[in-house]
Amino acid sequence: MTPGPVHRHRPLLLALRALGLGDLLTSLPALRALGDAFPDHHRILATTPTVGDLALHAGVADEVVPAAPLAAIPPLAAPVDVAVNLHGKGPQSHRLLLATAPRRLIAFGCAEMDLAGLPESRPVWREDEHEVHRWCRLLAESGIPADPRRLDISVPARPVPPQAVGATLVHPGAASPARRWPAERWAAVARAEVAAGNGVVVSGGPEELALARRVASVAGLPASAVLAGRTTVLDLVAVVGAAARVVCGDTGVAHLATALRRPSVVLFGPVAPSRWGPPPDRRWHISLWTGRQGHSQSGHVDPGLLEISVDDVLRALAHLPVTESARA
Repeated sequence: MTPGPVHRHRPLLLALRALGLGDLLTSLPALRALGDAFPDHHRILATTPTVGDLALHAGVADEVVPAAPLAAIPPLAAPVDVAVNLHGKGPQSHRLLLATAPRRLIAFGCAEMDLAGLPESRPVWREDEHEVHRWCRLLAESGIPADPRRLDISVPARPVPPQAVGATLVHPGAASPARRWPAERWAAVARAEVAAGNGVVVSGGPEELALARRVASVAGLPASAVLAGRTTVLDLVAVVGAAARVVCGDTGVAHLATALRRPSVVLFGPVAPSRWGPPPDRRWHISLWTGRQGHSQSGHVDPGLLEISVDDVLRALAHLPVTESARA
């Protein structure tokens, strides 16, 4: 991450979203709306270091400060004029922003704490709301228009491994065991893609390297097909942008496929695509879900996710468009 520009004489807007890749990508429309509403402010995003470069690339912040989930925000060089909670419904995340003594706090109402000292009506949190629409509604009900369709990002100018260009990108990992489809099934999908004449690469974070290698090994892919552990966040953006299609679980790479307009098949369970899925009006994304809700933080793969078969995934891949150009 590079330092933000000098913001002397500019009021500060501080937004909190100290979560993962998919969380940042689903907040892009809200962050862009804040930029439109406060054009004279220096926009600071408090987020996890791993996604900070992507926030700067997407143009949704002038500066990024590293923050861990529900940890104190580092001291800032000037007073905060507007603080925006895009992290949660409080009270912990509210308190982190109130500690910066903002003139205005934009946040959901919170029964556990008194926000009467900041005179503004508070939108009500809705548990079953889609993540993109949640933050756009927070702003809209706070007097700031926000368009949930503003999800797109450009492909960064970075070198891409040649084997990834035009390939099927298989991403077998997910943060929670409940959202991890079995490795053997991912390998079966990869084998079928190779048999159909398509190149295949396997992506993942450093902590998913062993999983990616296992998928590649069972699928009979060469070691060069494993990109897991070899990509920064912007490298991963470039790889997804170069791929012909993406197949993955409900994780950050699914949101990258949405943001880059890459055809994708996304496997859901235990959380419904109505909460975290791609926009239903984009025909080049297919969500697979059996309709069973489960526990997203379970230590075991979700039973509903296991009901999705390899044949289900292959049929969905066969119905994807050949390509869909990424938008700048």
